[in-house]
Amino acid sequence: MLQSRKTAKKSVKYIFVSGGVISGLGKGITTASIAAILKSKGYAVSPVKIDMYLNQDAGTIRPQEHGEVFVTDDGMETDQDLGHYERFLDVNLSRSNYITTGQVYSHVLKKERSFEYDGEDVEAIPHITDEIISRIKAAGKNADIVLIELGGTVGEYQNAIFFEASRIMKLRTPQNVIQIHVAYLPIPGNIGEMKSKPVQQSVRLLNSMGIEPDFIVARSEKIVDDRRKERIALFCNVKKEDVIANPDVGSIYEVPLVMQHQKFGEKILERLGLPGGKKDLRQWKKLTKTIKDVKKEVKLAVVGKYFSTGDYHLSDVYVSIIEALKAAAWSNKVKPKLVWFDSEKLEKTGTDVLKGFDGIVITPGFGKRGVEGLIAAITFARTKKIPYLGLCYGMQMATIEFARNVLGLKGAHTTEVDPKTAHPVIHLMPEQEKKLLKKDYGASMRLGAWPCTLKDGSRALQAYGQKKIFERHRHRYEFNNKYRKQYEAKGFVFSGTTPDGLLVEIIELKDHPFFVGTQFHPEFKSRPLNPGPLFREFVNAAIKNKK
Repeated sequence: MLQSRKTAKKSVKYIFVSGGVISGLGKGITTASIAAILKSKGYAVSPVKIDMYLNQDAGTIRPQEHGEVFVTDDGMETDQDLGHYERFLDVNLSRSNYITTGQVYSHVLKKERSFEYDGEDVEAIPHITDEIISRIKAAGKNADIVLIELGGTVGEYQNAIFFEASRIMKLRTPQNVIQIHVAYLPIPGNIGEMKSKPVQQSVRLLNSMGIEPDFIVARSEKIVDDRRKERIALFCNVKKEDVIANPDVGSIYEVPLVMQHQKFGEKILERLGLPGGKKDLRQWKKLTKTIKDVKKEVKLAVVGKYFSTGDYHLSDVYVSIIEALKAAAWSNKVKPKLVWFDSEKLEKTGTDVLKGFDGIVITPGFGKRGVEGLIAAITFARTKKIPYLGLCYGMQMATIEFARNVLGLKGAHTTEVDPKTAHPVIHLMPEQEKKLLKKDYGASMRLGAWPCTLKDGSRALQAYGQKKIFERHRHRYEFNNKYRKQYEAKGFVFSGTTPDGLLVEIIELKDHPFFVGTQFHPEFKSRPLNPGPLFREFVNAAIKNKK
């Protein structure tokens, strides 16, 4: 929960964060870092991500297209940046913290159909901009400061209306709104000199929309020198001290410290007319010191379906899992070495490449591509006694592997992949079947935080330390209870279920160093300063396996 300052009359402040020059330059981490700095000074901060897509949410977008789909407690399928916000702030956000073009236009058109505009022409300005502003303000209901990350890059046609909304907010209450522009300074290899011209051009695009940035965050490979800051200040109409360097660092969790070293928090608060507040980033200093100091290494194989796109690997597809594994390793005082494997390639190369790893993780996914590679990796982990953690699809695949190779159920499968399997050990939830028949795909899965009851004596209970937990879900298929007794007879443990006992949430194996699969996504609630319990225990088991 947000803890707001006690003020006689609260006036919410708004910070817009835009990006320029290139996409993927770290605008989300920058926004999360600013939020962490302001929180450390005693302010209640509410970050908002605006995606410019016509999609209602991120749920129907391919992971390779948009990165990880992050799920909030209240079941909103969002952009991965909300995961960064939650991790940096250690809060649970909601659907009000995520806005898309599709949401805005859909709501305005719905209001038009119900005659809520009293017969007026419905236009982009003021109706669309007013709807955007209304949603931004709703996100700041319990906050002192709202940070709004504008998706995409300045100059794109599809995001212009959101920039216009930010301009209108600044015009109406200039004392309550500031603009921060994040732009990239390249260092061309054939020149070897950092170039500020792309930043200048990016800011001029902003100026053409009636927006002048209060601060410029200069993203670059190396620290921005005074010469470059002077050029940016001169041509972008900002003070030299308001150009904030944000170079590449060893860990994203160093970014708040790098920015605060330049007194960015004090500068922002002064511009907003707010007291400076306390200075407390001790937890970040302690974390980054641990990250730098750890020497012993744990080697983990991460097997998934969505890593590869052409000749490249996209770790952003599983960013919450990767950050959860890192946090768990650091809490165990070891350095994580994560090696990614495409399950489709494992089908061709075999599992010998997994030899020498201390633990194996199977990531979430959908569909049949690469499934046999996932199952082969699970067989390797089970039979070689390698610590194993299966997440969502990883839990389902572990169930299938056990059915085929231990229970002797030939051809056992999930009906998602083989609707005609003789042994549907994983099948479609009844209410989900109705939705699929109607082609109701958007936001129709089992989503958000659900309660789970843990079994006495289980590894899951040992990890969490409490009988009832709440974790976030995103799936349509479940374990088929018809087979439950067969599994239990062979040492397969159903260690977590819904409170009524009907849906299986966690599975374990007896007589194995660590073999756990979850139907939910524990990575979504893991934090760098408070790692997910199952990730922590998995890494602990991997360390013991290494020894």
